[in-house]
Amino acid sequence: MNVSIITATYNSAVTVKDTVISVKEQCYPHIEHIIVDGVSKDNTLEIVTAANQRCLINQQKDSGIYDAMNRGISLAKGDIVGILNSDDFYADTSVIEKVVQLFNETGCEAVYGDLLYVDAADTTKIIRNWQAGPFKRENFLYGWMPPHPTFFVKREVYEKFGNFNLQLRSAADYELVLRFLYRHQIKASYLPEVLVHMRTGGQSNKSISNRIKANLEDRKAWKLNSLKPRIYTLFLKPLRKISQFFIKS
Repeated sequence: MNVSIITATYNSAVTVKDTVISVKEQCYPHIEHIIVDGVSKDNTLEIVTAANQRCLINQQKDSGIYDAMNRGISLAKGDIVGILNSDDFYADTSVIEKVVQLFNETGCEAVYGDLLYVDAADTTKIIRNWQAGPFKRENFLYGWMPPHPTFFVKREVYEKFGNFNLQLRSAADYELVLRFLYRHQIKASYLPEVLVHMRTGGQSNKSISNRIKANLEDRKAWKLNSLKPRIYTLFLKPLRKISQFFIKS
């Protein structure tokens, strides 16, 4: 199986080298790394090229990160598509090999695993361990979702059920996973290992107001799919995430 990894960049010079090297050093040989750049004003692309000259670079203005990701998906030629943000990196050199092996062993359409939140300045410092756990469709009713940077999907699933919904600004990844796993019930397999390290400081967690907006978008994601979440998803999940903001602060 060929694997396409998509990374959206915009003024990502501070962190993108780690991202590119973590893909380049994967022991699985059949990988294309697509860099979708929103016309960075810093030296992002110079750093990308210096780290791995084999990266496929597409540069043009976009309407946001999910628009860039959609462009990357349209360029992808791999059987499997993964998305790695420009401030994230793979946990070790065997991640893609293990992901492909699980696809082959189970015949599934999606694979996901665990994720570590790490300090933005000191990536050896662990902030939170996100253990996704085995897939159970009903868990979506209680606020569950897999860590999106660990979510690998067959390209044919995107072709069949669509890409990121640009009506959503911060919850398009949640809506896509909800659409694939809950609404269309594609077969997913859980790889019980840390696959990705993610730096803290994402846009939706920068403030309480951003966290509230993000949860309102989560609710909109259900409406877009003509679905009704349980009361936990509507009320208790937002309260839990707001409390986590205070803990992280």
